[in-house]
Amino acid sequence: MRLLPGILAMGAIVLASNILVQFLAGPWLTWGAFTYPFAFLVTDLTNRLYGAQAARRVVLAGFAVGLACSAVGTQIMGEFGPLVTTRIALGSALAFLTAQMVDVAVFDRLRAGAWWRAPLLSSLVGSALDTALFFTIAFSAALSVLEPGNDVGWANETLPLLGLGPMAPLWVSLAVADFGVKLALAMIALAPFRLFLRHRHPEVA
Repeated sequence: MRLLPGILAMGAIVLASNILVQFLAGPWLTWGAFTYPFAFLVTDLTNRLYGAQAARRVVLAGFAVGLACSAVGTQIMGEFGPLVTTRIALGSALAFLTAQMVDVAVFDRLRAGAWWRAPLLSSLVGSALDTALFFTIAFSAALSVLEPGNDVGWANETLPLLGLGPMAPLWVSLAVADFGVKLALAMIALAPFRLFLRHRHPEVA
C-alpha cells in the first residue's frame, strides 16, 4: 500500500501525457512534453523514500498504463490513420522503460551524494535516453523497416533546426525542443522534490 500514491501518480502522468501529446503547444512541441517529465520526479521520490526495487515497481505500473494507452490509440482512427502507429507505440514503450530504469540505476548509484545530485543527474540521463529512443524509433527514415506502411516523410522533411539553425529533419527539431523542456523541468522539479522530502521525511531530506 505504501507504493499506491506513486503508482497512481505515475499512471495519471502517463495517461495525461498520452492524451496531451495529441495537442500542439507551438510549432515544435505538444502539451504532453510538459507533463511527461514529471514521471521522473515520481520515480526519484519513490527511489529516495523506498529504494530502487520499489521505484522499479512504480515504473512497471506506468509502463503497463502506457501499453494500455497505446493499445487503445492504435484502434482509434484519425484523419491520417490510427492515432498511435506501431512505430510510435514501440518507441514510446521502449523509451519509457529504458529511460526510467536507467534513471533508477543512476539515482541509486548517486543517492549518497548531495541531495540534488541524484535526482538531477538521473533525470537528465533518463531524459536524454527517452528523447533519443522515442524520436528515432518513431520517426527516423532509417527505421522505416519497422512499419513500411507508415509514411513518415513529413517528419523527415529537411528544415532549419528549430526554425533558426542548420538544416535537419523535422523530427530532430521536435526532439531537441522536447529535450529542452525535459532539461528545464528536471531543474524545476528539484524544488518539489526537496519540499516533499522535508515535509514527509525530514530525516532523509
